[in-house]
Amino acid sequence: MRKLFYLFLVIFTACSSPGTEDQNTSSLEQRAKGITIIRDNWGVPHIYGKTDAHAVFGLMYAQCEDDFNRVEMNYINAMGRLAEVEGEAEIYRDLRMKLFIDPEEMKQAYEESPDWLKELMNAFADGINYYLENHPEVKPKLLTHFEPWMALTFSEGSIGGDIERVSIRDLETFYGGKVSEEMAADALIEVDDEPRGSNGFAIAPSNSASGNALFLINPHTSFFFRSEVHMISEEGLNAYGAVTWGQFFVYQGFNEHCGWMHTSSRADAIDEYLETIIEKDGAYYYKHGNEEKELKTTDLTLPYKTDTGMEEKTFTVYHSHHGPVIREEDGKWVSISLMQEPVKAITQSYLRTKAKGHEDFYKTMEIRTNSSNNTVYADAEGNIAYYHGNFIPKRNTQFDWTQPLDGSDPATDWQGLHTVEEMITVLNPENGWIQNCNSTPFTAAGSYSPNPEDYPSYMAPDRENFRGIHAIRVLENKKDFTIEKLIEAAYDPYLTGFEVLIPSLLEAYDQKIKSNGDLQQLSEPMEMLRNWDLRYTEESIPTSLAVYWGQEMLRVARNAQDRGAGSIYDYIAKGTSFDTRIEAFAKAIQRLESDFGTWKTAWGEINRFQRITGDIVQPFDDDQPSLPVAFASGRWGSLASFGARTYPNTKKMYGTSGNSFVAVVEFGEKLRAVSIVTGGQSGDPQSPHFNDQSLMYTKGKFKDVLFYRDDVEKNSERTYNPGD
Repeated sequence: MRKLFYLFLVIFTACSSPGTEDQNTSSLEQRAKGITIIRDNWGVPHIYGKTDAHAVFGLMYAQCEDDFNRVEMNYINAMGRLAEVEGEAEIYRDLRMKLFIDPEEMKQAYEESPDWLKELMNAFADGINYYLENHPEVKPKLLTHFEPWMALTFSEGSIGGDIERVSIRDLETFYGGKVSEEMAADALIEVDDEPRGSNGFAIAPSNSASGNALFLINPHTSFFFRSEVHMISEEGLNAYGAVTWGQFFVYQGFNEHCGWMHTSSRADAIDEYLETIIEKDGAYYYKHGNEEKELKTTDLTLPYKTDTGMEEKTFTVYHSHHGPVIREEDGKWVSISLMQEPVKAITQSYLRTKAKGHEDFYKTMEIRTNSSNNTVYADAEGNIAYYHGNFIPKRNTQFDWTQPLDGSDPATDWQGLHTVEEMITVLNPENGWIQNCNSTPFTAAGSYSPNPEDYPSYMAPDRENFRGIHAIRVLENKKDFTIEKLIEAAYDPYLTGFEVLIPSLLEAYDQKIKSNGDLQQLSEPMEMLRNWDLRYTEESIPTSLAVYWGQEMLRVARNAQDRGAGSIYDYIAKGTSFDTRIEAFAKAIQRLESDFGTWKTAWGEINRFQRITGDIVQPFDDDQPSLPVAFASGRWGSLASFGARTYPNTKKMYGTSGNSFVAVVEFGEKLRAVSIVTGGQSGDPQSPHFNDQSLMYTKGKFKDVLFYRDDVEKNSERTYNPGD
């Protein structure tokens, strides 16, 4: 593997010679003259540069123009410096990052990186710094100057990275000896269990009307988590798609040859170990086989903001060879192992954007650092593929890897990584389609899916979910897909979850009404649900009834002492009493009447999209303008996901996650694509591109992607060099 990785870097370096202009020019202004940014009529930046480094410079400049706040905050968080801005309440979040990311190690990794990658990281920092130089009115919260090595601190582009699996509450208990009032209060807040993840569909030429492959990119993230960009260079870069604020590669997108879409994976890439600790002579040791190994001990000093200035706290933290110690459990210290390969991770993320087909793309997969994601793929040659996970350690299958392992037993140590060939993959299945909606890979291609018996269980603990069931239904047995028909499938309004749940409510009502005449008052809304086609619309009253009842039942299920081995939805449908289901429905009716004056309230009156500020954590206000949204939470099986809830000062529900950047691509002799984003390209409320896509977004309408330069120039709003 190591030989393959370095061979790949050598090949790339040979094909990507550094620009001599940059080597001989120290002035950022002169470098900027080699970059052209064309903003189209939606504000999307199309960045043209002589070299890849030029394109990266221009990309970072354009991102800062659109939302410097999000760029800066991502790096403040990634480097564990949030408490310097937000105060002591964030110090354990910072500690979590510092357990894994050491600035000195990142600086060394930068120095040891291949020249081509160092040049891109240099351009990354230069682009941001040149923006700050040219915009003195912008006042950073903390980072007034960016260094190239900083790019390595934020190599995870997905929503909810591996490090976030570590509980901040547990860290505070272990390293702080107590739980702060803020943390204790947070624990009382209702759990937000809105499914995070994504949908990816790939359609083979055999199933399309044109004979070309089609591709759906549908990440479900926090709104405004990524921006839409287009990067082009004379060194073969021509990537379009979504870039996570502050990163210099298109994370989910396409070029003229192929497309890549990531969905959150449950393939096991993280393990916890119970360490047997021995204290002697003032030091800590842990058992490993017949040895007693000394824990690595590090003092971390973390500054934090106060009302009177900066203060700091010092923590003594511990690492075994498995990884950092993150909590205590039953007298054992718990360490965690996860992927920490920032140079390889950025390498893989960048190189995939230049893949010229499946063979090239497969080589990037062999780097094996896309640790938290599955990948759906399609290309202009007609290939479609699916990869379940990417970084998967080899393990002894006699152990239960869903639980913390005995760290003293060497047999529980990782045994290298699985090769891509050993992982769960699908390539060109006979059915002609692939889907993944954060569900099991064993239904990714219907009856042509992989067999679970061929793989160790830790590779795919994923269950089927309502979105996965829904996706199969809209894709199977169809041979005439177009871009428009694929959008129709991706926005199909049927809610598969209520296909299971509503009958359980009706059963309870039908049984209890026989002995309880008081339930007659629920007859009208019950009959409305009985006759519902399970499809959402803005005008639908049954959707409102179903969602409000479902939310009440989720509260019941979360509080249940023993739900059994099934899913939370199995428990709702089969494990709850008739009385419980009916009581929850009565509460839903009461809540609708209390909040809206009548239970006969249309779904679109409740479920809203609102963007009134550029704040990262948005405020919501029932008195301010908002738009109705028909599509619903992915937890109920809505393929077009819209995760919404009420807030302390609102009665309406406002969306904050779900469909974000969505694109549908048709590969062929000439690429065609359409896209939509939440709100608009800019994070500035004064910009015409702050909300110009909002109405289209709520209606599931798309804009044309301008991929070719002639089309970009015909629809240009502004053409300029960075700094103009």
